[in-house]
Amino acid sequence: DVQLVESGGGSVQAGGSLRLSCQAHRITSTSYSMAWFRQYAGKEREGVAAIDSDGSTSYADSVKGRFTISRDIAKNTLYLQLNTLKTEDTAMYYCAIGIYTFTNWGQGTQVTVS
Repeated sequence: DVQLVESGGGSVQAGGSLRLSCQAHRITSTSYSMAWFRQYAGKEREGVAAIDSDGSTSYADSVKGRFTISRDIAKNTLYLQLNTLKTEDTAMYYCAIGIYTFTNWGQGTQVTVS
């Protein structure tokens, strides 16, 4: 089964930047999409950004122009560059992978913006 391990979260002041990483282990297919989600305390998980197997990307309106999703296929690693962070970006961030739906999830990494 695919295993995802996130890293890179932390505390930062508003206007600052962070880069999240998601290392994928035991991938058996190249036809997959990956994505970043975030979850506010007491709320449902919401999509932040996604990247398809062909490299096309999509973003939530709230992060367009500030966040950038990318991947290094050779390293099986997904990234999320977070710039111009706002206090409302404070959340637990999760990466996910799947072919038609996102079936495997990481454990999450906390981002706190003050």
